[in-house]
This record gives sequence, C-alpha cells and structure tokens, in this order.
Amino acid sequence: MHYSQIDTSKALPIMEQFYTIQGEGFHSGRAAYFIRIAGCDVGCVWCDVKESWDSSLHPLVQISDLVKAVQENNADFVVITGGEPAMYDLTTLVNELKANNIEIAIETSGCYELVGNVDWYCFSPKKFKAPSAEAYSKASELKVVIFHPSDFAWAETHADKVNPDCVLYLQPEWSKQDKILPQIIEYVKSNKKWRISLQTHKFMQIP
Repeated sequence: MHYSQIDTSKALPIMEQFYTIQGEGFHSGRAAYFIRIAGCDVGCVWCDVKESWDSSLHPLVQISDLVKAVQENNADFVVITGGEPAMYDLTTLVNELKANNIEIAIETSGCYELVGNVDWYCFSPKKFKAPSAEAYSKASELKVVIFHPSDFAWAETHADKVNPDCVLYLQPEWSKQDKILPQIIEYVKSNKKWRISLQTHKFMQIP
C-alpha cells in the first residue's frame, strides 16, 4: 500500500518501536520511546536504516496500540522518527499522545510540511531533497550530518535561514567519524554558535 493510501487517523506503518535513551542532539541522554515510521523518499546514501524506506514492507500498527505501548513503558517522551515521518498526517498520533501528557519530538528532513503539533522539531536537512520553507521557521534544533568537509559550508546555508531560537548542531556521519570529528571540533571552536552532536547510543551499544 502506498503511503498516501493509509488512513493515518487509525494506523501507521511502523518499522520498529522501542524504549531507549535518545542518543543525539538536544535531548541526548534522555529516556525516550522511539516510534520509527516506515516510508522515505529522500534517499540518503549513508542512511543507516535503509530498510525503513519501503513502507509496504512493514506492518500497519493501530495508533491506540502505539499509545498503549508508550504507557506500558511509563515513558513521558516520544521521538517520532523514520524513514521520513512528516510524509504522513500525524494529527491523531500526536493528539492521542498529548492527551496522555506525553512530550513529543520529531526528527525530520523537513522535506514535507508537518501535520501535527509536536513539542520539539529536530530539522536534519539532506542534500538529496530540498526542505520546505516551513522547516526553517519550525526548527527547534538544526542537526546537520557532516559527511565531507564541504558540508560545513552547506550547514551554514541552513543556519542562516532558521529562526533565532534554533539550537545548531554538527554531527559526524558514523562511518566517517574518525576522520571528520577532529575537523568538527576545530570548526566549532572557531564558530561558537554550533554545538557537536554525537551518536552516543552507538557508543552505549543500545538501539
């Protein structure tokens, strides 16, 4: 079933869901229930969850069951990720979580306008598909993955467009970390508006 045919008021295609520790960005180190929605057409060559791209390979899960799982884990913070979760109307999922006093963050490339009122908008732009204008105004944090030294200048083009309250992060692409991280450290020392985000969950060997 194509993503546009899914009745998102009842169910969403879910690759996985789990309770863990947020490893990246502003909320790093915080307990979080992850809901990874399947489906993505951005096509990042270095994506570490390419199995999430085809939504038809993953089951439709009732929104009521997603909310129940969050409650059963006694989680108070949910991260909606993907894939590209903003491909879907998230209104029902977000409203049901909020009705249970759950704080919500989304991790998105910003390629689609978000339908659903989340508490924290992590904007991680990709070169493979241009973001919408909305992403820059909604961004709570800008998290740019650095894969090549040329990405620093590319990151600055996005930092110039986000709202003044947006927190700025540079994150090394995992497979290039040994080479790229020293460059990021020196860059942040010289460009102090940026912070460094690491994939700490991979160091902790947790999902």
